[in-house]
Amino acid sequence: MRLKEWGAFWLLGAIWGSSFLWIKIAVSEIGPATLAALRLLFGLLGLLLVMRLQRQAFPRTAEHLPAYLFMGAFNTAIPFVLISWGETRIDSGLAAILNATVPLFTIVIAHFWLSDERITSTRLAGLLVGFSGVVVLMSRDLGVSVVTRSIWGQVAVLVASVSYAVAATFSRRHLRGHPPLLQATMVVLFADLFTWLTAFAGERPVRLPALPITWFALVWLGLLGSCTAYLLYFYLINAWGPTRSSLVAYVFPMIGLLLGIIFLNEHADWRLLVGSGLVVAGIAVVNLRQARTSGLRSGSGHAAVERKQPQEP
Repeated sequence: MRLKEWGAFWLLGAIWGSSFLWIKIAVSEIGPATLAALRLLFGLLGLLLVMRLQRQAFPRTAEHLPAYLFMGAFNTAIPFVLISWGETRIDSGLAAILNATVPLFTIVIAHFWLSDERITSTRLAGLLVGFSGVVVLMSRDLGVSVVTRSIWGQVAVLVASVSYAVAATFSRRHLRGHPPLLQATMVVLFADLFTWLTAFAGERPVRLPALPITWFALVWLGLLGSCTAYLLYFYLINAWGPTRSSLVAYVFPMIGLLLGIIFLNEHADWRLLVGSGLVVAGIAVVNLRQARTSGLRSGSGHAAVERKQPQEP
């Protein structure tokens, strides 16, 4: 299971890390809400197909409907629209580093909301080390001229990061144990409804793409960035909790730089080596500490069970 979880973590980082590039391509032709609505439509179709193949049933009662509505808004609809809108004003690389603040917001929110996600000095140190790596990776794109000319785009992406952090913590508290496939499908379903309402209200007339590259970006963002990624994400939320799962945001800038080197012949400099090393080190510190703590708790639990066994009839 540990190998499976780490595989899901790095695959999710690769998928979402490249999403900023495809968002930048698509938003150059269509509005941000329309972009979010179309990508979620493709994602929903993919998830419904998986549900059919897995014979997963929808909830029979409305008990958890408010929780899924909340997640649809704060985990998907709001951040998708805000990031897409933000990328009309800032570069995709800057959007990636701003979105990498999600773990910092998550650790603060989870500390007050979840009893098993308290801030520790080691966990905080790991988060700060990882974030310093993100800053190093993207330091070329953090010039004063970039910051001053795109302030509202940056604010939009930061608000999206807070929304992600709130939703991740909420999911752990209210939807823990629900099948990842069901969580992903319900969240994307409600999010798509919200984004279509936003598109028709704020982007009249709604324009569909004409360029093949835009349609390719939307299909990619839908089937991989929404369908596959959300299955991985909710799996990790259930397995690891919000703080550790949110560390996937630290991978985004690293993936973006690697893609630029491979496909755009961009230059690799010391920032790639140092920044990537800090990112990996930060992730390792948080997870190794958590693994050790979990092991101690597990051991204590087994010991307690063994002490109680002679008293059982």
